[in-house]
Amino acid sequence: MKKIFIIFVLLASIISFNNHAYSEKVHGIAMHGIPKYASDFENLDYVNPNAPKGGTVKFGSYGSFDNLNRVAFKGSKAAGLGYVNDTLMRRVWDEAFSLYGLIAEKVELPEDRSSITFYLNSNATFHDGSPITRDDVLFSLETFQTKGTPNQKKTYGKVIKTELIGNDGIKMIFENNEDKELPLIIAGFLPIIPKKFYENLDVTKTFLDIPLGSGPYQIDSLDPGRQIKYKRVENYWAKDLPVNKGLYNFDTIIYDYYKDSNVLVEAFKVGEYDFRREYNVKRWLSEYDFKAVQNGKVILTEMNNDRPVGMNGLVMNTRRDIFNNRNVRLALSYAYDHEWINKTIYQNAYVRTDSYFDNSPLASSGLPSKNELELLNVWKDEIPAEVFTETFTPPFTDGSGNDRKNLLKAKEILEKEGWNVENGKLFKDGQEFKFEFLIVSPSDEKIALAYQSNLKKLGITMDVRTVDSSQYQERLLSYDFDMIKRYWGVSLSPGNEQQFYWGSEVGKKDGSRNYPGIDSPVVDALIEKLINASNRQELTTAIHALDRVLLWGHYVVPLYHSNKDRIAYWDFFEYPDEIPLYGIVIESWWINKDKQ
Repeated sequence: MKKIFIIFVLLASIISFNNHAYSEKVHGIAMHGIPKYASDFENLDYVNPNAPKGGTVKFGSYGSFDNLNRVAFKGSKAAGLGYVNDTLMRRVWDEAFSLYGLIAEKVELPEDRSSITFYLNSNATFHDGSPITRDDVLFSLETFQTKGTPNQKKTYGKVIKTELIGNDGIKMIFENNEDKELPLIIAGFLPIIPKKFYENLDVTKTFLDIPLGSGPYQIDSLDPGRQIKYKRVENYWAKDLPVNKGLYNFDTIIYDYYKDSNVLVEAFKVGEYDFRREYNVKRWLSEYDFKAVQNGKVILTEMNNDRPVGMNGLVMNTRRDIFNNRNVRLALSYAYDHEWINKTIYQNAYVRTDSYFDNSPLASSGLPSKNELELLNVWKDEIPAEVFTETFTPPFTDGSGNDRKNLLKAKEILEKEGWNVENGKLFKDGQEFKFEFLIVSPSDEKIALAYQSNLKKLGITMDVRTVDSSQYQERLLSYDFDMIKRYWGVSLSPGNEQQFYWGSEVGKKDGSRNYPGIDSPVVDALIEKLINASNRQELTTAIHALDRVLLWGHYVVPLYHSNKDRIAYWDFFEYPDEIPLYGIVIESWWINKDKQ
């Protein structure tokens, strides 16, 4: 049944926008095609609408936090803040990208997507009982346009005019109709913040004052940097909306912070918190046979998912001269021994990543199609020749930990670029090839040390430095690093976030996720193509082309992925039978009070 649904989603998405205009007031909108749920739907398929409310759930978080401000992008935001503020519409997780009415009860979206009009739900209120007004929506838009992250400023800045329609409507007019995703980004991702709370604050600065919100939970208490506690809003205005029935079942949600990742794991084993996603497969295979598992108090499960896994890789900061050469970056890829690391550290549990959209139809494969070539040929002189002639595959090793063939290939590439070994160290024009690998999690040290060993054989000095989460976050925001290990998540409907990941403009400003510092007119143009795509086929073509250009740019050393969610939880949880397209939704779970 699940596979049939996925096929339905993808087929429906191929339908052009022109066949699905929302020029009349409607309850929901989709990026491509039509929304799955009709206007009279009662609840989402992946919830239990009769799920009991109650109980307390604890989550464990790594690091610390120093910010409750939804606007300021500096500092470390507390986990769970997304529960505090509602958006105009709610995204669902069993469709590629569809939204349904929340603060905006109805919406109008013309055929050309040159504007969007939201009609506010008259019942929508903040937690103090005051109504959510059009002034709050306009204030939220303007605030994120002028004070938000670089990506928010760019995206929301495309709204050039607003108009009040009737007693409850707000029309947002765009600078053009090229960004087909923009209406959905505004509808589903713009937090609606109360004007009366934020208007007299410097929203660019972090704060720890408990903010006024409108969502299913509000902050109950906090111990800065250590714990934040949320309580379910009993009179939450939207609790009975079809899009919310069966969700947000826990009375209390607590996030406890741990500054040591190993302590974080051990805390779960003794019941200090209740639910854990395990991303370290070696730990999953070797450290989860503890007493509470043996006696059935902790349940382990692996759930397959059908979402793109994104790119997980070692990022080289091209803002540094030492990495501002594609061939040098390629050489460093030859020094990474995935096969040995996967066998020795992870017991062959992972698959090597070879796409920025792996585990999905969005991943490029083979040679470019005719439609891709129409996009790529325009930039033929600025694109690596391999894009047109080769299928991208990360360097494969013999798994010995000392693959001379690959190391010799790396040495050959480096020598061609003017790097030569002198007294065991690699130099070019008197500059030593030396850099720092910045990490935040001790679990990454084994990868770093294995990589360090191979680089040393090439005469390259790589220092491994571990810092705390606050320092790490600050250095990320200002791109103050040489190499880091990072992951970029993607959905089945990539769009504006790709500018935030790879766009030249945002990469020159602090706070983006363009960690490699990609500054490429080709990448920028392909991102515009996917954002402006008018149907699913155009979107997929643009993504395939973008994927190839990013891969052959060698901006990261691709690591590995898994298409399974590995979940450990204490036995008082229950959850619906249906798992949606994107994997489990913890907000749909509930607590069996007889077991807690």
